Amino acid sequence: MVAQVVDLRRVNQDSLEDLLAVAVADAAPDEVMPPVAGPPGWTAGRQEAFRDWHRARYGGLAGPLRESTFTIRYDGAVVGSARLALRDGDDVLETGMWLGRSHRGRGIGTAALRLLLAEAARAGARAVVADTKTHNTAALGALRRNGATLIAGHGTAEIHAELSPPSSAPTANQ
Repeated sequence: MVAQVVDLRRVNQDSLEDLLAVAVADAAPDEVMPPVAGPPGWTAGRQEAFRDWHRARYGGLAGPLRESTFTIRYDGAVVGSARLALRDGDDVLETGMWLGRSHRGRGIGTAALRLLLAEAARAGARAVVADTKTHNTAALGALRRNGATLIAGHGTAEIHAELSPPSSAPTANQ
C-alpha cells in the first residue's frame, strides 16, 4: 500500500509547467504524448506540443474534446498524468496514465486509477475502458487490482480492459 497520499488535480495553467518538468526529466516523449514530427527527444517544439495538448483539454469532459487530464500527485509532488475521455456516447470513459520512471512500482498507478474510477462514477459513467500491451506489467497489475476484465487481442500484444466505476469513492481535487 502507498504510505504517502496519492491525489489527482485537473491540469491547469498553474500545474502544466510542473507536469512538463516531470515529463522532460523522467519520461520519454512517446510515453507521455501523441507523436510529434521532428528530431527525437524533448525539443522545444515537442515541449510546446505537450503544453498545447493539455491546454486543449482544460474544458474537461464538457469541453470540445470531451476529455479531462489530471496531474497525479504523490506526497504533494507531481509525478505523472492521467486522463478520462468520453467514448461510445456519454456513459463510457476511456482512461490512460503515465508516471515518471522514478515513481513507478510504488502502487501510485493503482491508487491513481482508483481515483480516476471515482471521477468516472461522478461523471455518470457506466464503464471505463483502457488499452495497453501485454508487456506493460505495471499497467496490467493496476488494472487487475482495480477489478478490470482483461481481453487479449487475437494474435497481437494488445490488451483491452473494462472496469466498472464504484458506487462511491474518494474525491479528486479540482
